[in-house]
Amino acid sequence: MKILAFDTCLDKTYITLSEDEKIIKSETILSDGENYHSAYLISTIVKILKSQNLTPRDIDCITTDIGPGSFTGIRACTTVARVLAQQLDIKAVGVSSLEILSRILGGNDLVALDARKNKAYVYDGEILGAVELEKVDEMVKGRTLITDNSLIERFSQFTDKAVSYQAADYPLGEILARLALEKSEVDWRKLKPLYIQPPPVFGR
Repeated sequence: MKILAFDTCLDKTYITLSEDEKIIKSETILSDGENYHSAYLISTIVKILKSQNLTPRDIDCITTDIGPGSFTGIRACTTVARVLAQQLDIKAVGVSSLEILSRILGGNDLVALDARKNKAYVYDGEILGAVELEKVDEMVKGRTLITDNSLIERFSQFTDKAVSYQAADYPLGEILARLALEKSEVDWRKLKPLYIQPPPVFGR
């Protein structure tokens, strides 16, 4: 099964083409100062497929990160995934960014990402929602924790096993593609963004 996986929810865009467990091609895109990295999603998908002499019709499954993360990024990748899956008449798979990050060290670790308003998005084998930071402080003690640059200093006070996913080039696109094999495929109509907290309202 050929899987096209992509993620624009986090700090970079990750696009991976795989066949079952084998990674065929993977690219990472940073924002360039003029455009947010998700602006290059479709053009990079086209480039990757062409590099392998493939067309969208050769893809068997679309997989995407559904959040939490950048609201713009969540909308971008879920919209592209839904449109591609609809047009190609194939199934789609949605995976939380929290579950993706839990796998970067090879296990299934605790994840706590900055959710602002003195909260963190927490994953501990399942999504626990937006949790008050004081509660997360207790949860991380003695645990291996995946977090971000915003919270690494805070949580490092409570465990010496805190790692920021932004501090190294982890293969998040490849992890996403492999997670697709563990998930049930769904109809594209059921693929929806994961907004743990409501999107910001402009003007407020």
